[in-house]
Amino acid sequence: MKKILVIGSLNMDMVAEVDHTPVAGETILTNKMELVPGGKGANQAYAAGKLGAQVCMLGAVGADSYGKTERENLAEAGVEVSSVLVREEASTGAAFITVNREGDNCIVVVAGANATLSPADIEENEGLIKQNDIIILQLEIPLDTVVWAAKTAKKYGKLVILDPAPVPREFPEELYRYVDIMKPNETELKMLTGFGGSEAELKKAAQFLKDQGVGNVVVTLGGNGVYVEEKTGENHRIPALKVETVDTTAAGDTFTAALALKIAQGAGLREAAEYANYVSALVVTRKGAQSSIPSAKEVEVFLDYQVLNGEKEMKRNVS
Repeated sequence: MKKILVIGSLNMDMVAEVDHTPVAGETILTNKMELVPGGKGANQAYAAGKLGAQVCMLGAVGADSYGKTERENLAEAGVEVSSVLVREEASTGAAFITVNREGDNCIVVVAGANATLSPADIEENEGLIKQNDIIILQLEIPLDTVVWAAKTAKKYGKLVILDPAPVPREFPEELYRYVDIMKPNETELKMLTGFGGSEAELKKAAQFLKDQGVGNVVVTLGGNGVYVEEKTGENHRIPALKVETVDTTAAGDTFTAALALKIAQGAGLREAAEYANYVSALVVTRKGAQSSIPSAKEVEVFLDYQVLNGEKEMKRNVS
């Protein structure tokens, strides 16, 4: 199996369950709040580890209890954490998350130590990039660091997967050409391209990204499934699974990890996206971020159980 390196953020998540998502100027009350390890980078590394990948994490935390918890939690999932840097001068990043009754979430991130991860750190860990095959990136660390990491990865012929979240006001144009697979959700896709919604709009958006230099595009569409457009121009629409949604917080990060895992195992992009679609469907039926992420065995049981009708052919393809 090919090896995966996740370069990105580690946060402590403060998750509040609410009846509805507050609008501007509104104060709402809740008595349900959890403190759990998170961060897009950490979630993706954790998910990859639990799903059985060989995975390493490169990021930064503070010299505090939250940072210690982050490292221990990742290690328990089988993630190599020796390259998680500890900053004396900064606190571990934090995220404030509300989850409403429909399972939809809103997230505000405080960067903390994540903001200290620099291109110099990437240079110092260049050997780590050389040792791994698939590099996963997100945008919760400084953009110049992401660009440098992607550029370094391409120098060594590595496969670069980018989860372009959160979408910055000015996306670095240089980054596009280093990305082999870009995996936005529908909102992020529209922010990046101005297109999104209908099938025709999805195709326009994917073509826009490819025109900028992106190799392949995988768009998660929530209840509308997944849209895949390959470098060859071939495209696929993968339907969503009908499950009871409890919490979508970790769905996107787990999808990214599952996609990378399946590619690491030798699958093509469509097969990898189908598998990731199954895994993320299981995730949204559970509460929490990392606590909702299943093990490889749990995914196997989910696939075998076939709660839904008409999924037999897809099950054979992704097993």
